[in-house]
Amino acid sequence: EVLNSLVHIDRDFIFARDDDTFSFLDFTFALSTANKNTGLFYDSRIRMFTERRSNLLQSLLEGTVSPPYLRLRVSRNNLLTDALVQLEFYALENPSDLKKQMLVEFDGEQGVDEGGVSKEFLQLVVDEVFNPDIGMFIFDSEQQHYWFNRHSLESDSQFQLIGIILGLAIYNNIILNLHFPNVVYRKLMGQRGTLADLKSFNTVMHSSLTQILEYGASIQEDLDLTFEITETDMFGNLSPHELEPGGVEIPVNIDNRDEYVQLYVDWILNESVERQLTAFRRGFHMVMADSPLRDWFFVDEVELLICGSKEFDFDALEDSTQYDGGFDKDCETIRWFWITVHDLSLDQKRALLQFTTGSDRVPVGGLGKLKLIVARNGSDSDRLPTAHTCFNVLLLPEYDTQEKLTERLLKAITYSKGFGML
Repeated sequence: EVLNSLVHIDRDFIFARDDDTFSFLDFTFALSTANKNTGLFYDSRIRMFTERRSNLLQSLLEGTVSPPYLRLRVSRNNLLTDALVQLEFYALENPSDLKKQMLVEFDGEQGVDEGGVSKEFLQLVVDEVFNPDIGMFIFDSEQQHYWFNRHSLESDSQFQLIGIILGLAIYNNIILNLHFPNVVYRKLMGQRGTLADLKSFNTVMHSSLTQILEYGASIQEDLDLTFEITETDMFGNLSPHELEPGGVEIPVNIDNRDEYVQLYVDWILNESVERQLTAFRRGFHMVMADSPLRDWFFVDEVELLICGSKEFDFDALEDSTQYDGGFDKDCETIRWFWITVHDLSLDQKRALLQFTTGSDRVPVGGLGKLKLIVARNGSDSDRLPTAHTCFNVLLLPEYDTQEKLTERLLKAITYSKGFGML
């Protein structure tokens, strides 16, 4: 921890690009996830700059004109189709366009995308993709996560889209409200799912298979298992699946139980959803293939990059918040503000983060890394607080009473949606 507090990643990143200079980014096992994430941020920004420079040179030398940004124009009423059509076009025509800086515009809204609009766009696409009515993913209510629906009738391009979305989130340093089991991130890193991954995927199934591995010599007589399992098809009917050819005739005994468990796990986590996972992984690597992600990060850290931290430490947020426009940490309005914030429920605190930053997720390294700014927006009035989500700026009128501040703030974070010009 002391080492990570002393490392200057901005300088270290420059050193890492020189083979003759020592850099801690060459020894990332010693660095915190937050420091590695900062290095990844610099790497992405340089790649974006390189794409813009290449685009400019190409236009000068060849006379062709192509947009320097990954520009997406979408409608809230037709979001998924708009996103799919445009991202699929980029992926087919020139996949390197996905590595340009993303700029999103919602039809009929005047918001300029400095990061906040992109955040909402990616989260809205994720929310729609995981809608049960679409049927791409199945929600496990006990484990509280989503898994690929192997019976989905959606095309591979839809699963490729969600892979691109995850890649764009990391590439553009955006955190999403996403609920995948850990094995998904392992597979994004090029590894196969194993029995150990099954524990977070399905605890009951993991426990049952573990007991089979520990069962005594009477396993064949007591359990009467074969290399055929029973599953539920897309219509809710039970259907058999042989783990290997002729499996219905092969009894599970003490000699082959390891093979049975291995084949069972491989079917559940790998083979049964291979089509969907292949498309998903292909989309992800269209964005992240040249990134140092696999070299720098462990599997658990990849989940942290996409989903953020689960620690909502608002004391750390208060300590790191900056003030502008005449506010400071000791003025009465700010004291009222933090009293109100600390009294909010967790859902309300998440709504406050959504309102001020465009995301209700906690960044890697905790809320202390957020760099929130609370700025004075005039004297007391009936106006609601507003925000510049692209810059994490909360514009707060100097209300006369704490009660009024609380009432106005709660109304703002509860009913806000969309982007406009103030």
